[in-house]
Amino acid sequence: MDATFWATVALVLFFALIAYFKVPAMIGKALDGRSDKIRNDLEEARRLREEAQQLLAEYQRKRKEAEAEAETIVSAAKREADALKADAERKTEEYVTRRTAIAEQKIEQAEGQAIAEVKAAAVDIAVEAAESLMGKKMSGAAGGDMFKKSLAEVKARMN
Repeated sequence: MDATFWATVALVLFFALIAYFKVPAMIGKALDGRSDKIRNDLEEARRLREEAQQLLAEYQRKRKEAEAEAETIVSAAKREADALKADAERKTEEYVTRRTAIAEQKIEQAEGQAIAEVKAAAVDIAVEAAESLMGKKMSGAAGGDMFKKSLAEVKARMN
């Protein structure tokens, strides 16, 4: 018996022991378990991927809605700012117009008052001049009465 024979016997015994301990079934079972685990992992990954895509789509939709809302807010703020600016300009214009009208009224009043004062001063000067001229030309009680009467008339017409 040579070495080949013993090698063949050892090989047959090895295969018999493997078959006796059901190693191929255990290997098959392990491979089936591994294949089931890989299949479950792939299914879980697919499910997670779909969920992630849904979340991504939802976040993109929310982002677009937020951008649209922000744009609406910005445009509303611009409209409000424009309205406030126009209102402020209008109010400023009205204020300037009112202040100009008041100033013009005050100027007119001052002019009227100055004219009245000049007229009164002119009348007073004229009266004094007439009084001194008439006083020199007229003497006596009749002249003084006539002068006082004329003076009263002039003053009455001025008021």
